[in-house]
Amino acid sequence: MSVHTRAHPTRGAYKTQSIAAEEKSIPWREAFKEGIGEFTEVGLVLQGARLKSDMTQKEVAEKINVKPHHISEMEHGKRPIGKVMAHRLAKIFDMDYRLFL
Repeated sequence: MSVHTRAHPTRGAYKTQSIAAEEKSIPWREAFKEGIGEFTEVGLVLQGARLKSDMTQKEVAEKINVKPHHISEMEHGKRPIGKVMAHRLAKIFDMDYRLFL
């Protein structure tokens, strides 16, 4: 399929995704359905952010001043992520804190 282009008055032309690429896209919950059983959705967000940043649980724990097993417990849904902790995590991963709530 062809790629469509559109002109923007100040940015020039840009390309949009092709329909074929959109058909390959699936919702993240479907892609990670096996992980959701083992982890909570918030735990998957935390684990995904940590892995994307190429950090270990120990490194994250040191940055937010908690014990390393707390990170594991948050990823597995055994420890809730409160608002204060969500703000700490958001700061080190440069994300919106609400993703961790």
